[in-house]
Amino acid sequence: MSKFVILLGGTVHANDRLRDLVAGARVLAADGGIAHAEALGLEPELWLGDFDSTSPELDRRYAHVPRSVFPAAKDMTDGELALNQAYRLGATEVILCGAFGGSRTDHTLLHLTMATAHAAEGRKIILSSGDEEAHPLVAGSYRFDFPEDTLFSIVAFSPLHGLFIEGARWPLQNMELSFGSSLTVSNSVRGTLRVSLDSGKAILIAALQPASGL
Repeated sequence: MSKFVILLGGTVHANDRLRDLVAGARVLAADGGIAHAEALGLEPELWLGDFDSTSPELDRRYAHVPRSVFPAAKDMTDGELALNQAYRLGATEVILCGAFGGSRTDHTLLHLTMATAHAAEGRKIILSSGDEEAHPLVAGSYRFDFPEDTLFSIVAFSPLHGLFIEGARWPLQNMELSFGSSLTVSNSVRGTLRVSLDSGKAILIAALQPASGL
């Protein structure tokens, strides 16, 4: 197994769960995402991007890190460039750290859909801010180690067939879920959460800190 962390420009809360998740991984930074390296105790081996969101301070602090510089007018985001590089380097598991929040909702949505597309190709990929985690769901069975009462939602990116949820306040058995349905929003963990899916694509998003709202 070769685990990689990609530092992205979204929100990061450097808590113990996130530090444990990234421990022992090789690290790539996408442009301004390198700002999260110090809080997580990480040292990137490569810094990629067009560097349009890198401050002069970060530029000086990480001047020693090897860079791969791309033009601003390009066909991929800095995050996708870094993800593709991780796979070229032999990644078998990728953690997108800082994949949520920030000022670009379009980038957040891209990270969720991009991760799900890679999961459909058999790749293991997790998205995390420390306070939130997202896990792509494609056909198969999954077990999660979330704390009791963790709030979670499953958001469908296609019609879902044969959806099972166990270890939750509202379990489901062999459910058919349409694209755009809110049925699987705002559930909570009871014991060990297990999810299985016969076909379709979705993402499970867990709020690891107290949250409210439906």
